[in-house]
Amino acid sequence: MAIVPKFVEVADRIWVARYDWADVNITAIGGERGLVVVDTHGSAAAGRIVLGDLDRLSIGPVTHVVNSHWHWDHTFGNGAFREAVRDVPIHAHEEAALWLADQGERMKQRFADSPDDPHRTEVAATEIVIPDRTFVDRQVVDLGDRLLELVFFGRGHTSGDIVARVVDANVVIAGDLVEESAKPWIGKDSWPLEWPATLDRLLESITEQTLVIPGHGAMVDRQFVRAQRGEIAKIVETVRYLAGLGIPADRAASEGEWPWEVDERIHNAVSRGYETLLGA
Repeated sequence: MAIVPKFVEVADRIWVARYDWADVNITAIGGERGLVVVDTHGSAAAGRIVLGDLDRLSIGPVTHVVNSHWHWDHTFGNGAFREAVRDVPIHAHEEAALWLADQGERMKQRFADSPDDPHRTEVAATEIVIPDRTFVDRQVVDLGDRLLELVFFGRGHTSGDIVARVVDANVVIAGDLVEESAKPWIGKDSWPLEWPATLDRLLESITEQTLVIPGHGAMVDRQFVRAQRGEIAKIVETVRYLAGLGIPADRAASEGEWPWEVDERIHNAVSRGYETLLGA
């Protein structure tokens, strides 16, 4: 039986594969000088699966890798790409490289401490490979007949989220600044108070016709990003209001009116917000 390619062409020479594990999106951008792959999945084994899916498409050699941010499900496949293409440059924001170097082994340990996780063994066998082409504000990858622009609009999901823009195709790869299959993850390394302004800058850079590829889930548009920005802004507004009233952080989640169900995201938004506002 023929194997159906995982990658689907969503715009001119831009392919996206949506993988079941973590529901993560991997994007490939083709040009006359090769192929850029944005994000590499959650282990070396998973990265090799991505490479196999790309090989079956016969769309050209991988010449660059981009990490949208540092989290394991977007970076732990880096080693597989280095195995396949020696010295392939891996681009990321400098904060993403620093965090991956500092916290990568801790993330691996989380899997080691979860004996029932089906991916425990493959994550344990994964070598963490740190991006080597880092930048602060903007970097351009020249593919010959087109440019891929990597832009830092500000902190949000992490301190090193970048957006990849393919201007000629009107496509933006937003990483986990935008998520479709679940509410965006607000973690202990997130910057919720700054996230809405970061999305404002993203919104200013796109049109109603722009195709936005989120870190997880189906493709979205500017209207979706604007609506998600509004939800995060409502969370920020509520955190500021509760802190202003002097509500203790351990009561804020239960006393606030939130646009999302109260879960770990809201608790993290409160703790991170209070840290910023009150220095606690």
